[in-house]
Amino acid sequence: MLAQIRPALVLMALFTLLVGLAYPLAITGVAGLAFPGAASGSLIERDGKVVGSALIGQSFASDRYFWPRPSATGPDPYNADASSGSNLGPTSAKLRDGVAANIAKLRASGVTGSVPADAAMASGSGLDPDISPEFAHAQSARIAAARGLSEKDVSDLITNAQEGRLMGFIGEPRVNVLKLNLALDKLQG
Repeated sequence: MLAQIRPALVLMALFTLLVGLAYPLAITGVAGLAFPGAASGSLIERDGKVVGSALIGQSFASDRYFWPRPSATGPDPYNADASSGSNLGPTSAKLRDGVAANIAKLRASGVTGSVPADAAMASGSGLDPDISPEFAHAQSARIAAARGLSEKDVSDLITNAQEGRLMGFIGEPRVNVLKLNLALDKLQG
């Protein structure tokens, strides 16, 4: 019986070291060399201090800043510990009421015309760092008024911060909210 168990234990130990340790370390090393920014979390710094990540959204509630998409992480918006989809379907009254509340908040802030979908509905994870250029432009009047800027200055800032489709055809144009708000602070000195 020992003759059968010994090779099984040796193979288990060998594959544990190979697949459980060596392979992950090799992939981590390659990622760190090939994509150092992404491998370290796509951190964003201001004045030498990390203020966030380009991959994780943050909550901005002031009228002086661009608001992110609504967050589905519960009572504490953009809480990474509570990241998950709401799993609410199209016939859900809770989803319908949440969307109506989001639209009412935007209307109260001065948004007129059609409300972009990403302004009314939370992302799948509740941590989306990006908004559509349409949602950003819909907020420009509120931000310009709160900061004493011209709407053109705010609109130009949005246009300059806009990122295109990945490889030219994947996804939709987007604006990173944290980067946009940092650029907004820099615009005002």
